[in-house]
Amino acid sequence: MKSLKIFYVLLASILGIIFILPILWMVSNSFKTDVEVMAPVFHLFPQQFTWDNFHTIFVGGDVEVPIFRWMFNSFFVGFAATLLVVLLDAMAAYALAKLDIPFKKTLFALFIGSMMVPGIISFLPQYLNFSNLNLINTYYVLILPYSGGALGVFMLIQFFQGFPNEIIEAARIDGANKWQVFASVLMPSSVSIVTTLSIFTFMSVFNDYVWPFFTVTDLEMRTLTAGVAVMATGSFTQSYGKLMALATLSTVPTLIIFLIGQRQFIQSITATGVKQ
Repeated sequence: MKSLKIFYVLLASILGIIFILPILWMVSNSFKTDVEVMAPVFHLFPQQFTWDNFHTIFVGGDVEVPIFRWMFNSFFVGFAATLLVVLLDAMAAYALAKLDIPFKKTLFALFIGSMMVPGIISFLPQYLNFSNLNLINTYYVLILPYSGGALGVFMLIQFFQGFPNEIIEAARIDGANKWQVFASVLMPSSVSIVTTLSIFTFMSVFNDYVWPFFTVTDLEMRTLTAGVAVMATGSFTQSYGKLMALATLSTVPTLIIFLIGQRQFIQSITATGVKQ
């Protein structure tokens, strides 16, 4: 048993190193000069530490990078989409788990089935719909495609189905209607699972590159990840130090969000119901 435990610790350590090395390499290169980044001899840590890459991105230099506008766009789109997903998915899950609605099993099967469909299949139809509505290069095209998801509905249904019906009945005896039960009973008891869904959604939206890259062509409307892609194929093609600095800045927000919500995230994974 002890040798097996040591094996698992070693395996976890090796996997951790494999995952952390690319991030460490990215951060390290962001503090190197372009000459050192391209040097044939590899050094994990900078031999000549410099802040010039970040200075160029924030203050400006030969190339103007609207980094603050990109950050605002990413955060605004991320939080707006997360709010919509939590609200719409929670209402759908509440209806499927606790309300007597027709075709409940069929609707649930459709939700689960939609999870099996690759998102890229709906890419072109969605793009054409937004283009026909003249919503390209707007916040609508960046937010609305994320406004609901089957994964969130599935996660919340599992939690709501395990919620005691006695508590809901007690609330109804006290005069609460369906909306009040949803807003005042179920949602306050779902903080852990809602936090997990929020983290998943925000990280997914914030890190998405393909949809913002193709639906937004205005430089000022780009999100941070799309901006990194634009600079990688444009002005920073040979400036790997600046490109790594920009990539580092795009990674930090999601890392902070996860660290803030990790406690609720772990609780939602281990929770099996509510405490009596």
